[in-house]
Amino acid sequence: MTGASVIGLIAFVAALSLLAWPLGGYLARVFDGTTRARRVLGPLERALYRVGGVDRDEDMPWHRYATAVVVFNLAGVVVVYLLQRLQGSLPGNPNDLPAVAPPVAWNTAVSFVTNTNWQAYGGETTMSHLVAALALTVQNFVSAATGIAVLVALVRGFSRAEASGVGNFWVDLTRATLYVLVPMAIVMALVLVWQGVPQTGAGHVDVAALDGGGHGQLAVGPVASQVAIKQLGTNGGGYFNANSAHPFENPTPLTNFLECVAILLIPAALCLAFGRMVGRRRQGVAFLVTMWLLFVPFAAVTIHQELAATPAIAAIDDDGAVAIDARAGNLEGKEQRFTAAEAGLWAGATTAASNGSVNAMHDSYQPLSGAATIALMGLGEVAFGGVGSGLYGLLLFAIVAVFLSGLMIGRTPELMGKKIEAHEMKLASLGVLVPAVALLVGVALACSTSQATTLGNGGAHGFTEMLYAMTSAANNNGSAFGGLTASGPFWATTQGVLMWIGRFGVLLPVLGLAGALARKKRVPVTAGTLPTDSPLFVAFLVATVLLVGALTLVPALALGPIAEAL
Repeated sequence: MTGASVIGLIAFVAALSLLAWPLGGYLARVFDGTTRARRVLGPLERALYRVGGVDRDEDMPWHRYATAVVVFNLAGVVVVYLLQRLQGSLPGNPNDLPAVAPPVAWNTAVSFVTNTNWQAYGGETTMSHLVAALALTVQNFVSAATGIAVLVALVRGFSRAEASGVGNFWVDLTRATLYVLVPMAIVMALVLVWQGVPQTGAGHVDVAALDGGGHGQLAVGPVASQVAIKQLGTNGGGYFNANSAHPFENPTPLTNFLECVAILLIPAALCLAFGRMVGRRRQGVAFLVTMWLLFVPFAAVTIHQELAATPAIAAIDDDGAVAIDARAGNLEGKEQRFTAAEAGLWAGATTAASNGSVNAMHDSYQPLSGAATIALMGLGEVAFGGVGSGLYGLLLFAIVAVFLSGLMIGRTPELMGKKIEAHEMKLASLGVLVPAVALLVGVALACSTSQATTLGNGGAHGFTEMLYAMTSAANNNGSAFGGLTASGPFWATTQGVLMWIGRFGVLLPVLGLAGALARKKRVPVTAGTLPTDSPLFVAFLVATVLLVGALTLVPALALGPIAEAL
């Protein structure tokens, strides 16, 4: 890494940490009902409850909370699917785009509802303005709000004692959307418009050719509003096929930095909000430090690899025969308004979070960069991860870690005043293992069928394309490695199933944990209690995440990017 890239990484970490601190306090006040924003938004919140028939004082047991989550998301899949299939007959379609094909409509519906935002289509040539707004952008808000709501339910499991309820899903969903996501998205969208991102109802603009030889058209639309929430909600689905590499989504170095910060901002702030809500601020800081320790090394590997010339370029003697400066790094598949280091940092952020947006094409990255991005996803999306889902995923690993530590010292494991017994350990193990098993089964299915014909490359690189796609789907990331035709029946259907399993195979055990923990008595701290906010436990938690990730991914990585690098 160069000195400039090191300074850039440090500046990114510092800016994100400084912004997360006040936001974490605000998030805690939103969900305990003490925020001053209720003076302005309270009447609208109450009106929404009246319209929806919601009893905001109802305290749901975990199974009712889970039922509400599943029913709401199933309804979302149906609505998004139907809007796509009826697109050709609906208004708000200035480019007269036809209905979306059934496999792609299914894949997209599940993708956006599960906060994955995998796109087996080109945005500007497939979705009308109406479908982009009512289907995709709405799900960008409510899928992110669902993740936050489930985390808040788990927080109540730790903070309550001998209680039967974990909160009200409809209240948590409303507050996450109304008080957090909508205001932040409005501010972000205005900044993007200021920097040149389009926000218009027009379908295209006419432009003159640079050589003066004719005219053409460029697709536009309500871009800024979708880009703002796709980053803040760790959604990642692009308005354009090129995603955040497109100059209409990410036009300047300033938007590149701000969007990269936005990807990780709410997941980072939720760690600090968690500490406030359970009355253990040091614990929230410990979880945030854990995320940084998992993120920074992999991001550094990606930046370092992309700053190096490709082997083919490095092998050329500097005799002036080839006018390429190897010091510029690996520039294939990258926008020239961004440096290789900026592309490497974005790749780390987007795969550490379940975001999936890209400002460069990952298929063109160095093999070890590809390995680092797959690893960040395959760790379970807990190095920040999705909005809400990243922290509740990390808490599953924390339960596994305290259980292992309890076995080592011969004591009943405890986490934040709650005993961790066999039932909690089974639920945590289920949530940790479901995405890992799903991605490996998906890769095995792809390898054992004729899906190699859909690949852009053969050999180790082709295997990496399949491994990346299934890892992205099962862990609800949504980024694509490229070189893979994913709109066919096999990929569209299989990935849709994996996205659903990856979301609800973790979410439902988390809600079961919330209910189990809320019913438990609080255990007093004694001299034998393992402090879970100490550097020692942070190191043990990092080791636990890495160990599970290594057991899942190392054999597959050895067949793909590692073999290619060698």
